Parts: sequence; C-alpha cells; structure tokens
Amino acid sequence: MSKIEEVYQLVSIGKAKLVPAAVQGALDEGNEATAILNTMIDAMGEVGDKFKRNEIFVPEMLVAARAMKKGVDVLKPHLTTGTAGANGKVIIGTVAGDLHDIGKNLVAMMIESAGFEVIDLGVDVPKEKFVEAYNANEGVKIIACSALLTTTMPALKDTVAYLNGQDFRGSIKVMVGGAPITQGFADEIGADAYTTDAASAAQKAKELVA
Repeated sequence: MSKIEEVYQLVSIGKAKLVPAAVQGALDEGNEATAILNTMIDAMGEVGDKFKRNEIFVPEMLVAARAMKKGVDVLKPHLTTGTAGANGKVIIGTVAGDLHDIGKNLVAMMIESAGFEVIDLGVDVPKEKFVEAYNANEGVKIIACSALLTTTMPALKDTVAYLNGQDFRGSIKVMVGGAPITQGFADEIGADAYTTDAASAAQKAKELVA
C-alpha cells in the first residue's frame, strides 16, 4: 500500500497518532500536499457517509476528524496559503443562552475538513458577535448558528433575523442546525439551509458556495 492510501485508511479509522508519520511519508514519496489533503477530505467524506447510514456514531466521527486535523498540521507548511480554506470562511457558533458545543464542534471539524477556514465563536454567542466576526474577517461565505435546546430556539430566530437585516446579507449564506431544529423552522426564520447532522452540514456548505 502506498503512503497516500495509508493516510486515507488511517484517517477513516481515526488513528490520530499514526497519521502525522503517514502524511510525512506521503510527502517524502513525492505526493503534492494538496493531493494528500484531498485524500483526507475523501476519507472524511466516507466517514460522513457511514455516519449517515448509522454504521458509525458521533465518537467515531470525532476521532476521524481529530486524526485529519493532525494530518493537516503536518501539511500546513507545505500548502500554499489559503488551500486549507480554499472554499472560503465559515463563522460558526452556538446562540446566546446555549452552552452546548459537541455538535457544533463536530460540524466545525467536518466543515474544516471540507476545505473551509472555520472561525469558531464558541457557545453562548450574542447575535451582535456574529456580525462583528463577519466585519473582522474577509472572505466569509457562510454563517452557521446552532441551538441545541428548545428554550434557545427563540435566540436562534433572533440571530437569524438580525443577520437578515444586515447590509452584507446578500453575500453570505446562513446555515442553522441543532437537535430541536427542523427544516420548517429554518424556513420560517429565514435561514438558507438546515441539515440534520455534521456530515450533511459539510456537504451543504460546499453546495452553498459552489
């Protein structure tokens, strides 16, 4: 097996400790850094598909995403600036009053592994902070907001309404998600996209900027 095939396998099964050496080996074999990055993105795509089919669950996805992150760290010096975030920037955060971050972190990792640069605002993010982050960063394509509690759904609604009132609204897409959120609610509050899980979120993000 070539080193680049090994990278694919190690990422897909989440062997974070072994990935850096395999990535270095693939570079030493003469593979382009971008080719190795794309191999890891493909591996995460397969992981996402398995997740959708309920063949694996959140812990396995987190482990694979962490393994990919280790690989990206090795590649960073070899990638021309911006390749890792070639699809643009995504601002992500859990809305005001909500302190849940596992789902949001998973979405952030999956979106990053799909070739975006992710600006993670963390949890309990006031609506104004999303706008501040947009103004502070060039090249933002998507703002993703999550609410994990039925009690914070109004905060999500407020955040989206606030974003919808901004001058820059036409140049970004707003994605929403979280356990209690539905497509109907996303449509009602004026979001551009809703997905049920992290793998779909990464896929949807790519479609939105295509």
